[in-house]
Amino acid sequence: MTIESDTANQIDIIYEDEFLVAINKEAGLLVHRSWLDKGETRFAMQLTRDAVGCHVFPVHRLDKPTSGVLLFAKSSDVARSLNEAFIEHRVTKQYLAVVRGFMPEQGTVDYALSFQPDAIADKFADLDKPAQEAVTHWQSLAQVELPFAVSKKHDTSRYSLMRLTPETGRKHQLRRHMRHVFHHIVGDTSHGDGRHNRFFRSQYGCERMLLHAQSLALSHPVTGAPLLLKAGLDSQWLRIMEEFSWVDSVKD
Repeated sequence: MTIESDTANQIDIIYEDEFLVAINKEAGLLVHRSWLDKGETRFAMQLTRDAVGCHVFPVHRLDKPTSGVLLFAKSSDVARSLNEAFIEHRVTKQYLAVVRGFMPEQGTVDYALSFQPDAIADKFADLDKPAQEAVTHWQSLAQVELPFAVSKKHDTSRYSLMRLTPETGRKHQLRRHMRHVFHHIVGDTSHGDGRHNRFFRSQYGCERMLLHAQSLALSHPVTGAPLLLKAGLDSQWLRIMEEFSWVDSVKD
């Protein structure tokens, strides 16, 4: 359901009970206030709090340009339990991404990631931290070859629709791992390929990064019942899916 008082303050709630609330975070929305984005006035945490009428506690995060399932707890005790579940890898996260090039049917990126501090948020952090283990599994769902020479080296351009399943949760892990294997995520302005980003903006009107947190699977922190939270795709994602005839590739 979508809760809204006006267009600017709408939030898409995909699950709620007395202990938890999960939303489908839109691309471009910060999870909470940050010194890195002083000009922002909308935040997922505050919008969710206002919608459900109580304080909520973030238990994981999504990058600002990433859309999809974002889970909050309604108490500190439940938040603590969920934090432990994420740390102990008892939560399965699956993402959809569009990347440049054709990727093999399936595989794993096992590549440690160095600590990348934020200029303000990590001002006092230890900058000599060793690289942290980072593992991402992938499955190629669909591919397309387009008659456009985005790169001067090729007469056509290839793209893959991927399902990405991170085993660890490092900062910008999926974006950095896809860059590491030279299959940058389309629309990623920090770790992507500017030529392909510009092509998708001009050709398809796609102004966002094509990375979406499609689902979270976990045990309910209070009842223990299995819980599968799923988030639908926005209009820009759906336009790409339809343009490339990929809609059936993500149906259960």
